Amino acid sequence: MKKEMKSVGTIFSDLDLSSDFAIIVLARKGVHTKVFYEFAEAIKMPEKNLAAMINLSSRTISNYSEAGKNLDAPQGEHLLKLIALYEKGELLFGNTSEFNYWLAKPSWNSAEKPVSWLTTSGGVGFISAELDRLAQGYPA
Repeated sequence: MKKEMKSVGTIFSDLDLSSDFAIIVLARKGVHTKVFYEFAEAIKMPEKNLAAMINLSSRTISNYSEAGKNLDAPQGEHLLKLIALYEKGELLFGNTSEFNYWLAKPSWNSAEKPVSWLTTSGGVGFISAELDRLAQGYPA
């Protein structure tokens, strides 16, 4: 029997990602590396790729995990914003696979892919705004 995949929103429903303020508060408290590993699995992204996206190495995250250390606030904030973005993407596209497909497609009448913007917090915000425009029926 095939295992049913849970949505990112369901997996991380215990995290308050409702606003930038809530995300910053959580990030300042510290984001456990367990959140990183659960997110990588949920979105089917290699840990190495996700780590690079939040400007760390997968080895650093592994070291943090072994030491019981939380992610630093900037990396924690970036990870939480990515989780919130994926929640929004899942709602709009129906599932993570379709959202990942959209992220990997060139957009804006150029060779630029939305996924390439996700390496900065501002880029995550930009893509989130693009999803909002798509949800309202505007082309993005």
